[in-house]
Amino acid sequence: MTTNPSGHSPRNILLAGAGGVLGRHVTKALTDAGHRVTGLGRGPDNDIGADLMDRDALLRAVDGHHFDTVIHAATALRKAPLRHRDMHATNALRVEGTAHLVEAARAVGARRFIAESMVFGYGYGDFGPRPLTEGDPFGPRGTTPELERHIAGMRTKEQLTLTTPGLEGIALRFGLFYGPGGTDAVLPMLRKRQLPAPDDHGRVLPWVELTDAARAVAAAVVHGRPGQAYNITDRTPLGFRAHVLCVAREFGLPKPMALPLWAVRPMGYAHTMMASSQRVSSAKAERELGWTPVYSSSQEGLAALRAAR
Repeated sequence: MTTNPSGHSPRNILLAGAGGVLGRHVTKALTDAGHRVTGLGRGPDNDIGADLMDRDALLRAVDGHHFDTVIHAATALRKAPLRHRDMHATNALRVEGTAHLVEAARAVGARRFIAESMVFGYGYGDFGPRPLTEGDPFGPRGTTPELERHIAGMRTKEQLTLTTPGLEGIALRFGLFYGPGGTDAVLPMLRKRQLPAPDDHGRVLPWVELTDAARAVAAAVVHGRPGQAYNITDRTPLGFRAHVLCVAREFGLPKPMALPLWAVRPMGYAHTMMASSQRVSSAKAERELGWTPVYSSSQEGLAALRAAR
């Protein structure tokens, strides 16, 4: 039997969301590791065309195929969410779309199922100085109906991933993404001074560079323990404004507008995120997956992104 560059047998992988920003990086990371990747999604560049929200069409599309592993990296977001309603399609995808993909995974005989999750599943708000670990409660009830709707989506997605009989489910709880294909959306907004970034006042958030995130997915394919969740973040939590200032500095763009936090309250979801403070430990992923971030901070990752241009 042939082995891939990591010394393990290559897997035959179905990747939902292969055409997305994260999905493209995951495809490369998996291919570089010697795996065979089949992309699934709505776009014309996918190997299998299907919408996760259409159960019957999805099951017809995968009929007759066999895969060892299914990876859920699909998203309904096309730009950064500012208002709570901007998250509604993603919430639905996390619930109904994941249920449909789990059913498809069982139909194609997959043994392993890996899902993109997110650190905001721990909740929104100020969590203080202690880093959150996978042992902390995930999916606590939201403090408002809108926040419960968002958190319920993440809670349900993980429950489907980790508890479906016959599947080795693994959830990867990512920090906020930046890097190739992600940071690009911020640059024109900074250039036109259209990106509000209130003062952080000591608040920090977890970040992860996109190629680092993709390598974590590839590591989980081989090393992830069934039924486990893993935090995937860099080692330097940074406030939202501090991160955006770093982007502006690296790319020689105007600093974002300075304004009080209350001024972004009309953008409900953005306000909630910017008002949150969260430190997250990825020690479990580093220990069990053999994964470490190449870029330990946004500053390092953004410098590398600029140097590559």
